Amino acid sequence: MSVSPRARGARERAARRWYVYLIVCCNGAVYTGIALDVAARYAQHVAGTGARYTRANPPRRLLGKFVCPNQSTASRMEAAIKKLPAAAKWKLIGKSGPAARKILFG
Repeated sequence: MSVSPRARGARERAARRWYVYLIVCCNGAVYTGIALDVAARYAQHVAGTGARYTRANPPRRLLGKFVCPNQSTASRMEAAIKKLPAAAKWKLIGKSGPAARKILFG
């Protein structure tokens, strides 16, 4: 049985690891995003070709990243982090992906 190109593409995307990353910006705010390649995405933010927010508030440094098993989990984790107050975001720094998910989702 052959697999359709669409299904094959979905499987390949699911097999890659997704990351949630945190960046501190020049205004002191913590920016949260998701990516397959955090280093490349951070370089886009630094170059001014990333998100609109980081174009207006350039990044100072990458604070950390959390590995996620798939894009869905990374998106849910990103949304949960974005709802947190700044102080709670800073407490996630240095945690592993599973530890951060436990803090966020219980």
